[in-house]
Amino acid sequence: AQEGRRVPLARETPAPASAPPPAPLPVRTPSDAELRMASNMAMQPTDAADIHDMFFRAGAPERALILHNLAQTPLKAAPRIPIVRAKRAIQILEMAAIAGDVENFTSELGDSLILPSRVAAQIVDDASGEALAVAARALDMPSPVFQRILLFFKPEIGNSVTDVYRLSRLYDRLSDRAALVMLAAWRGSTLAVTRAKYQPSLHDSERQRARVGASQTRPGVQPGSAPAVRTGTDGSDR
Repeated sequence: AQEGRRVPLARETPAPASAPPPAPLPVRTPSDAELRMASNMAMQPTDAADIHDMFFRAGAPERALILHNLAQTPLKAAPRIPIVRAKRAIQILEMAAIAGDVENFTSELGDSLILPSRVAAQIVDDASGEALAVAARALDMPSPVFQRILLFFKPEIGNSVTDVYRLSRLYDRLSDRAALVMLAAWRGSTLAVTRAKYQPSLHDSERQRARVGASQTRPGVQPGSAPAVRTGTDGSDR
């Protein structure tokens, strides 16, 4: 090298320019399901009924979104099913599914999840399959068992490779919390229906009690309540 010439020890690279800020994501209008979920933070019976109805009215893509939102909200989840009870239920459900015994399957599902027969039947009869996936996840059912139930018990789903794959993928991604929050909504919706059914008679009973209470508080001389008149030994008033 010629004297006075600097020999670079390494290739000189210009200092990296600061990375440009990421482009903002396009603003997406929340769906009806997202808006409803955001407004239902307190799991009151009417809110539970709204979530229940919204889920069963929704299509498959919107149901997946509802379940995703349930996991993110502070809604109170149902307690976990005790492990021993859940394992027993899973065995009974799988045997009933393989035998095609709809009655026993529905009964065991309702008993193990503490659901009324009406809701258990709605879950079993649901043609799309997401409700059954939620129920199975609430029991912490192993994924292979859930897939076998789909194949044997729900032939309209089991005969479709696309549907089996879709539901299996949903099941593997479904969080325990989302399933337990939905379970709480299923239970609470029953209370809302019961209240609505008996509300007129409850109002009548309240009015009747109010009338009875008012009549009992009216001033008047009740038997034995009149002041005693003291008399002397000769029978004359004092």
